[in-house]
Amino acid sequence: MEMMEHLETKRGTSPKTEVDPPLVNNPKKPAWTLIGAIEQIVNLAVELKLETPFSEKAHSALTYVSECMSLDEEQALAFALFMEKSTDPRIQISDFSDLIGCRTVRIISLMAAADRLAQRHLIWRVKKENTVFYSVPMEVVEAVKENRAFEPAPINNLTVEQLFDRMEKILDRMKEDRNLLLADLDALVAANPELPFCQTLQTYDLSENVERLLFYVFCHLYVNKGKAYLRMRDWQDYFTGDEQRFLSWMMNASDLKLCERKIIEPYNANGLEDPEYFHLTRTAREALFVGLRYVEHKSRKGRDLLDCTTFAAKELFYNPSVQRQIDRLGKLLAPEHFTDIQQRLEAGGMRKGFACLFYGAPGTGKTETVYQLARRTGRDLMVVDVSQIKSCWVGESEKNIKEAFDRYRAYTRYLKPAPILLFNEADAVLGIRQEGASQAVEKMENSIQNIILQEMEQLDGIMIATTNLTRNLDKAFERRFLYKIEFEKPSTEAKSRIWRSMIPTLDERTAAMLAARYDFSGGQIENIARKRTVDMILQGAEPSFEQLDEYCRSEMLGQPERSRRKIGF
Repeated sequence: MEMMEHLETKRGTSPKTEVDPPLVNNPKKPAWTLIGAIEQIVNLAVELKLETPFSEKAHSALTYVSECMSLDEEQALAFALFMEKSTDPRIQISDFSDLIGCRTVRIISLMAAADRLAQRHLIWRVKKENTVFYSVPMEVVEAVKENRAFEPAPINNLTVEQLFDRMEKILDRMKEDRNLLLADLDALVAANPELPFCQTLQTYDLSENVERLLFYVFCHLYVNKGKAYLRMRDWQDYFTGDEQRFLSWMMNASDLKLCERKIIEPYNANGLEDPEYFHLTRTAREALFVGLRYVEHKSRKGRDLLDCTTFAAKELFYNPSVQRQIDRLGKLLAPEHFTDIQQRLEAGGMRKGFACLFYGAPGTGKTETVYQLARRTGRDLMVVDVSQIKSCWVGESEKNIKEAFDRYRAYTRYLKPAPILLFNEADAVLGIRQEGASQAVEKMENSIQNIILQEMEQLDGIMIATTNLTRNLDKAFERRFLYKIEFEKPSTEAKSRIWRSMIPTLDERTAAMLAARYDFSGGQIENIARKRTVDMILQGAEPSFEQLDEYCRSEMLGQPERSRRKIGF
């Protein structure tokens, strides 16, 4: 029933009777809106500090909010206070004591009302480091602004894709709210009994809450996050410390119902079980994910994995010494050679992973070389965004970098050929470590670097890092990179070839003159070629050589010309 129809019914009107005069004309019964009633409740709470007169003076506004939102008056009061703080994403109950200036014990009494609001999804609740934070969802704020009661989207009659989309929102949003997490997931399944996933789950009879939640997490990470093989680190955040230890012990002993009933199992590599990795069995996947035809491909190649077949072929030009090193690396990474080389290294007691460093000035082709190597050798690319690894939360950055290596390690186990792990623009993690670090940021930087160093020692695949660093590389990293290739700015001959590849209409003489006059990288030459193409489209004619020279001058940004002599076209 719509909110206004509900209120009309309360006043005794029917669709056939005339509407009562506006309540604003009755001084005893003001014509409320939700936002107006909430404002009145907050004003009176601040003025009267929730003392005895508050209940009487705020009764009309509290009643209006209660009836609109189907809340009792204590819940309506809590909701009004949360709305007052709705711009804050980390609300604490203690904030209300500061806002109102009342006794703390009175505010604590609102916690039960807050729990009810969370159950109704009128607020969100998150627990961080033993502190409970709240926030008001934007859709609730929008509903109040539009003077209507908020109603969550229906959870029944969903397709299997919609079911997993909803599951993802619940698990991502409510990871820290254990009281509501499992209840919401169970309600989602109960509301869609016609789906094969929900029907199959009922046959599993997972009565233990901790096992049922683990099942949901495995399915969510498989379908929504593309993680087919999971370590404890992938699912531990959804459980308390005691539950983590219990589950880890039970999984390794195969004593969980999930293991007994062949729903999950350890990863099997060449006939040997790997106790660190578990995954949903093929039988379970076939029964659970009917209708999700894309899921196998999606889990096989996670969202952080770039498909090598999507990289367009591109001719790159290097100086002769760099060309030889790139050719040698390309032969090494070719699948027909790589496995044999790894086996021989392992037989000799040597590390079989390959870490490579591409360093040099910007625009010299470091990243594009990685793409072309991946394309030529048929290897997908897992790209680590260093800026997203770092977090303001203590310990989160270290956890993020570990998870990145864990994902890559899993990919190398079941993807053939093994993908390439790319740390692009890795300047921030390859610098010299701080000795005697005392600041939190310095300690975090050192911790990240130590983790990367340890992982490079255990590397079982291919890691390539690109950086603009030339002098600030930590010695420990230098030793662990087997191949270190410096991408110099191209020679005059190489630049001439780049000019002709980017602008095929240039003759050899003009390309050679441009190469001699301007000390550009390949990236800078590409910029000029793009500007030329844009002007061709806008002007409907090919730019003149004088315009091309102007593009070159604007690209220099203060870089000195080799000569002030005009090009003799």
